[in-house]
Amino acid sequence: VVVFSWIEWPDKATRDAAMAKVMNDRRLSPQTNPMPFDGKRLIFGGFSPVVELGAGL
Repeated sequence: VVVFSWIEWPDKATRDAAMAKVMNDRRLSPQTNPMPFDGKRLIFGGFSPVVELGAGL
């Protein structure tokens, strides 16, 4: 199974604030809520758009 997802943030400050909240959320800690799969096999990456089209195109 391959799962692909993304989050589009309005700006870096919003992203940084949200990620800080996520990292401090006890509900998401591995002790409270373990992953149902091997997290070592996850791939995390960042992408930069090569071409970005506007909504009217």
